[in-house]
Amino acid sequence: MSRYRGPRFKKIRRLGALPGLTNKRLRPGSDLRNQSRSGKKSQYRIRLEEKQKLRFHYGLTERQLLKYVRIAGKAKGSTGQVLLQLLEMRLDNILFRLGMAPTIPGARQLVNHRHILVNGRIVDIPSYRCKPRDTIAARDEQKSRTLIQNSLDSSPAEELPNHLTLQPFQYKGLVNQIIDSKWVGLKINELLVVEYYSRQT
Repeated sequence: MSRYRGPRFKKIRRLGALPGLTNKRLRPGSDLRNQSRSGKKSQYRIRLEEKQKLRFHYGLTERQLLKYVRIAGKAKGSTGQVLLQLLEMRLDNILFRLGMAPTIPGARQLVNHRHILVNGRIVDIPSYRCKPRDTIAARDEQKSRTLIQNSLDSSPAEELPNHLTLQPFQYKGLVNQIIDSKWVGLKINELLVVEYYSRQT
């Protein structure tokens, strides 16, 4: 299954807030989530919705998400926590969390078009896994800096997660440490996602 390119509000209505997918907000009263389908949700549907929420927020294909679940399953610690850490440390997500891109798809486009440097080198792979002490910056070109400045100007002033530091005047961000689970940008029950994939891993 390929990456989702359809209407974004449709997914937000069904799954709830997905800040990484779009920075637009639903009008009050237009949240139709779960109103049209009455009745009790099955356990499978609850797990599927949590998995879909994770997938659409981070902009992953089904195959990519399954790969991350398998990597998390082999690592030490809680599989759900490791999975969220792997997803949060992706380059496209770090750019979004720093406010250098309006959404995760916007961050992916910045990376694909070679506007971003990691430790002084161009990286054009959105899934690049950032590590502590990595420096993420715009290229020394006017176009790259303008794109990031526009995003910094338009992004709402939210508290920056404690694993990141932003230096806006230098168009630069720093990864201080691996993310703590309380700073994950999405309200999700990661254990339900792991349970959903338990038969496939």
